[in-house]
Amino acid sequence: MISKGLSGCSFGGRFYSLEDTWHPDLGEPFGVMHCVMCHCEPQRSRRGKVFGKVSCRNMKQDCPDPTCDDPVLLPGHCCKTCPKGNAQMQMCECVSVFLQMFRSLTKNYALFRNVYAFLPADFVAVLTGVTDSWLPSSSGVARARFTLARTSLTFSITFQRMNRPSLITFLDSEGNTAFEFRVPQADTDMICGVWKNLPKSHLRQLEAEQLRVSMTTADNKKEEIQGKIIKHRALFAETFSAILTSDEVHSGMGGIAMLTLSDTENNLHFILILQGLVPHGIPVRVKLLYRQHLLREIQANISADDSDFAEVLADLNSRELFWLSRGQLQISVETEGQNSRQISGYISGKRSCDTLQSVMSSGSALTPGKTGGVGSAVFTLHHNGSLDFQVLVAGLSSAVVGMTIEMKPRRRSKRSVLYDITADFSATEERGSGRALGSCGRVEARHIHMLLQNELFINIATAEQQESELRGQIRMLPYNGLDARQTELPVPLAGQFVSPPVRTGAAGHAWVSVDEQCHLHYEIVVNGLSKSEDTSVSAHLHGLAEIGEMDDSSTNHKRLLTGFYGQQAQGVLKDISVELLRHLDEGTAYIQVSTKMNPRGEIRGRIHVPNSCELGSRGEVVEEAEFDDLVFVRDPAELRKDPHTCFFEGEHHAHGSQWTPQYNTCFTCTCQKKTVICDPVICPALSCPHTIQPEDQCCPICDGEKLLREIQKVSCYFEGDQKMHAPGTTWHPFVPPFGYIKCAVCTCKGSTGEVHCEKLTCPPLTCSRPIRRNPSDCCKECPAEDTPPLEDDEMMQADGTRHCKFGNNYYQNSEHWHPRVPLVGEMKCITCWCDVSLSLLYFKFLLRTF
Repeated sequence: MISKGLSGCSFGGRFYSLEDTWHPDLGEPFGVMHCVMCHCEPQRSRRGKVFGKVSCRNMKQDCPDPTCDDPVLLPGHCCKTCPKGNAQMQMCECVSVFLQMFRSLTKNYALFRNVYAFLPADFVAVLTGVTDSWLPSSSGVARARFTLARTSLTFSITFQRMNRPSLITFLDSEGNTAFEFRVPQADTDMICGVWKNLPKSHLRQLEAEQLRVSMTTADNKKEEIQGKIIKHRALFAETFSAILTSDEVHSGMGGIAMLTLSDTENNLHFILILQGLVPHGIPVRVKLLYRQHLLREIQANISADDSDFAEVLADLNSRELFWLSRGQLQISVETEGQNSRQISGYISGKRSCDTLQSVMSSGSALTPGKTGGVGSAVFTLHHNGSLDFQVLVAGLSSAVVGMTIEMKPRRRSKRSVLYDITADFSATEERGSGRALGSCGRVEARHIHMLLQNELFINIATAEQQESELRGQIRMLPYNGLDARQTELPVPLAGQFVSPPVRTGAAGHAWVSVDEQCHLHYEIVVNGLSKSEDTSVSAHLHGLAEIGEMDDSSTNHKRLLTGFYGQQAQGVLKDISVELLRHLDEGTAYIQVSTKMNPRGEIRGRIHVPNSCELGSRGEVVEEAEFDDLVFVRDPAELRKDPHTCFFEGEHHAHGSQWTPQYNTCFTCTCQKKTVICDPVICPALSCPHTIQPEDQCCPICDGEKLLREIQKVSCYFEGDQKMHAPGTTWHPFVPPFGYIKCAVCTCKGSTGEVHCEKLTCPPLTCSRPIRRNPSDCCKECPAEDTPPLEDDEMMQADGTRHCKFGNNYYQNSEHWHPRVPLVGEMKCITCWCDVSLSLLYFKFLLRTF
């Protein structure tokens, strides 16, 4: 969900947060314009609403003059430098560039730097009743944990003594709404959500602990609880937790306890964060209880200025550890003296929206191998200490004889088996496959601690590999907003599923889902991928994730999801064909991970995602991977209020957006600050002698059998104009907001479905002073000699340069003019130009909306 009040700038089809700086990217083959720096400047309207304004400037004028005779332009630089690594010149260039980038951020530079030094980071908030709210007081208490990764803030919230909230609101330092999250209905006390693309201003406030979070209910009580989001040093080590509430109706009272066991001793470390309990410095008692029986007690003085209180309960005995694992220990905080107040809660294993999972591969076995098999496991830890598991194995060399949960062996011959779950395994009809479904009901407190610290493993033994054929670490996979993880099992990915099978030591699993807009969400976790031995490339991809159809022509229907380096890849695919959606619905699609060692696929898995997307993907056609791109979908009501919105053909369009108009599909329109600019599709010159004009295309194509055969192959999707192009066709790339680029030609490769763009080569000129007739022209020309204008009959009979006729007038090639309409006069909102290479007359419309 994206906040309706999200402010920023839209430029070139991408959304930028306030104060973002970037070099505009014209795409292939031009790349990034390193001499142009754009900045999303925050502006404030008369009503106080903050919005963004794009400001771009050419920095080449700031380049210092090189001191050498033969300066060079290094890749990725704007200014030329001396070739022998003149440090002073390079420093001058860096200073000139970065001063422009951070000039507007000087006042907050320290905070800005700290934000990025802190990524990724964990935060926590204690939410209690609000005393100054117009809503009734609440006895509810909630604990919210936040994880910041790049610019996305995920949150896991548990609550007690209140009904399930309907709305979560993030408030900035001035109390204004920064983001709203509507809570889906569910029969649980856990809320999972994500706030994507935080603006830099909110990132700085998050780092400075100036953001607050509020939860409100929609029932008859209309309760509200609120708390401050803070950083805390104990979050990374926490394995047990408790929410502290009061039996009395005291608004604003509550707290949380974060606990962890020592690595070697049975000492229970804890930190308390309290709200509303201690008005001033008075003694308190911290008690450890079992069924209201006092086990331990600690006395301390806590002042209202203290944000937390830390202590250690040393040497827990076996009974206390048993009760801790079962969630039966209670921690209580009580003030001393008259009118004493008390809050308490039960301790259990830390709960969150993260997923306990494991990928088992033969490359991670105790004796590493390459069998092409896979194991996939998902675990659920309950409040009472029981551990549910669902394990799936496939592609094994022989029958399973052992399935165990273990510690990391101190020595290879000395394994530490904790739980044997072989009895829960049952083989399936397919050879080398099976599943285990069950629960470990007596997980010890020490093992819960190790489980939540990613210190346990799951091992699969077979008849041929009786020690270990598959093995994987049980890891906590951080929540990222993908709801499929909460309800579905992952799809196993194995080398045995590739066609033909691959004997690899790698394995993986993937979650795949299709939402209401028919966009495909995916998350892939891999283990043991083969790494390339080519060290000549400093940053090469570890793997390429693809999706395709399992039929004879699957090689022509593969789509690249994303490239990744590491063990995880995730993203959203939003331009899915109807055919691929049908294969997903029928279960005849696959996800495949390819590497340099196995470019045709190293691991693969068959996916089945039921959907009702007969018409294909709906909404904007954009691909998102690794949270890099944000699809900025504006609310229609907010769109109408935006002063920069364009109104065209009965619809509102956001500033920076682009679309194909209804009146002519051979135009591409963009909205630039209330102005609609529609550019005609510019067709590249063809070198073939005979051309044809397909009905469904804007440009003619060569009339050849080879091209006609390629039409039957897969089409290409080009991000610039957001259109599908037939195989073998060529076009000039459209790069918003600059329009069509005549200096490049793109081609759709029919065999692979890839787009290849290359620059045009300008012909050599014989004149000394060439000119560029039109700013949009790619190549310069020699100026034409002054000749007397031709009469109409001479113009028609001339064998020289061709001309265009418009009305009763003839125009030279590349000549521009505004047409005149009788009784109206000159139409300055319409610009015409003559392009004899196309033998057509084109119009460029500049339509200003009022």
